[in-house]
Amino acid sequence: MDTLCARASFLRSGATLLALLEDCVKPASALVLAVLAAAPLLAGDLPEVKSRGTLRVLAVVRNQADEFVSTEPGRGFDREILEAFCALHKLKLEVVEQRNWGDLIPALQQNKGDLIAGRFNVTPARREQIAFTSEVFPSRHVVLTRKPHRVVTTLEELREEKVGTVQGTSMAEVVAAAGVPPAHVNDTIVTGTLPDALRDGRVSAVVLGIENAISAQRRDPELQLGAFVGPPSSLAYGVRKEDTALLAALSEYVTNLRRTPTWNRLVVKYFGASAPEVLRKARGEDPLAN
Repeated sequence: MDTLCARASFLRSGATLLALLEDCVKPASALVLAVLAAAPLLAGDLPEVKSRGTLRVLAVVRNQADEFVSTEPGRGFDREILEAFCALHKLKLEVVEQRNWGDLIPALQQNKGDLIAGRFNVTPARREQIAFTSEVFPSRHVVLTRKPHRVVTTLEELREEKVGTVQGTSMAEVVAAAGVPPAHVNDTIVTGTLPDALRDGRVSAVVLGIENAISAQRRDPELQLGAFVGPPSSLAYGVRKEDTALLAALSEYVTNLRRTPTWNRLVVKYFGASAPEVLRKARGEDPLAN
């Protein structure tokens, strides 16, 4: 009888233990499911990139000159920098082409790529959505016209022009901030074709990043650089705010690269021997007063 009672007590204890284990396992299972559900949010950070073996670079390539990013390995200022970063971390580089500039940040947030590169300007509006690495290339917006049209030297003159720009770009933001009347703005220009719009007379002036203007003038000597518009700015790589490891690794790499002769060599290679001096001027001059 005592033996039967002991067995019954043991079974009751076992049932209690199982119930306790179930109570512990349920929260643990919920925690595991929560972590798994959150995993896509971390999908682009450096450990995941290394696990995948590929760094996916979002860029607008269509109708763009290849000074920054191209689909051809070893071609482009940003591409060469990122290929060297990939070699350091034993990664392959994949360019994920986007059709329009306005598509880049949504594509990054939807985890279609790990970073944005290629003439990507740091702006306050973009900083609200994503994080940026340390400066990759100094920039500043400048007015571009074509002979025999006048060189635009003031904001007042710019407001009198028929100004071409591209929707969803930092250039469009600068044109609006400069006070150009909407009736004087043509924002239907296809990305990468603003100098063409000057050449065929659709517009009389455009506002470009200095890096774009230098490249365009090398291809067409009839183009004229005019006034700087707004303060100096920066081109950098954009990453998701939560991808802190990737952000830190890229920023450290770029900062160290800027201290070496390699950075100047790349500037001259892609933008010409006069580019360093033009960039210093753009960085040093004060923005125009209204």
